[in-house]
Amino acid sequence: MNHRQGRRALITGVTGQDGSYLAELLLAEGYEVSGIVRRSSTESFERIAHLEGRITLLQADLLDQVSLQEAVRASRPSEIYNLAAQSFVPTSWSQPVLTAEFTAVGVTRMLEAIRSVDPSVRFYQASSSEMFGQVREVPQSEETPFYPRSPYGVAKAYGHFITVNYRESYDMFAVSGILFNHESPRRGLEFVTRKISDGVARIKLGKAEELRLGNLDAQRDWGFAGDYVRAMWLMLQRDSPADYVIATGITHTIRHACDVAFSHVGLDWERHVVIDERFLRPAEVDLLVGDAGKAERELDWRPAVTFEEMMAMMVDADIQRLSG
Repeated sequence: MNHRQGRRALITGVTGQDGSYLAELLLAEGYEVSGIVRRSSTESFERIAHLEGRITLLQADLLDQVSLQEAVRASRPSEIYNLAAQSFVPTSWSQPVLTAEFTAVGVTRMLEAIRSVDPSVRFYQASSSEMFGQVREVPQSEETPFYPRSPYGVAKAYGHFITVNYRESYDMFAVSGILFNHESPRRGLEFVTRKISDGVARIKLGKAEELRLGNLDAQRDWGFAGDYVRAMWLMLQRDSPADYVIATGITHTIRHACDVAFSHVGLDWERHVVIDERFLRPAEVDLLVGDAGKAERELDWRPAVTFEEMMAMMVDADIQRLSG
């Protein structure tokens, strides 16, 4: 099958932030889109509710090899995007073995499913800047060594290298995107940018007085998820497979994020933000800032939405949601 014809994609983690934006992008590009969902009572479909009837949902689980093979067989995709993971870093400390099963070994199960059903399928693995952890150099590129500082980061490093292994051992079109932090109004409420935008909205609407946060000096390279899923897609359109760092190359402190978000609605963050020891990490990562030069050169990819625009977008969305 010619890769350009009969374009079908299968997304794991389709109910997540990235999965929902990627599904929208692929539909706009004319794909038939299938998504894998787990048979779980807590599964939330709100991020893809607006796509109901436009994408096909299949039940499978990254912990279950046979179900993945069945999903690949049923959807007959030309591209698979593996976005599913236990992706919240603090949870990886409390559930390190489960995190490894999903985020590391789950990648191998998916690669094995492709190898047994149709090795010509193009595979995208969601790697993470958390693999760099205690960074060996600033900024971080595709050549920077990994030194992960959480069970999540360790699991992602496994997922990254097993993808490289399958590409080199079985001549599969398998790539990893090493994505730095990316946010949106669809980000989970447990992540700090969304925690800030939600907190600002609550305070602005008189539903709360304070916002409790951990280390305000922590810095991250934050981009917009809608921009980053475009990079994933571009990686699978190349003639040959390669891994790419996707980042803005600009860092912001959590303090700055607070300042941007609160001032967007005319509030002074210092009057509302309270430092809470409970939110400090056992091991904080250092300065994560990405060098996306290779993606700029080879994929012609650049972020379109600025950090300030993204935070404003998130605050506005949370105010609208909480005003309902």
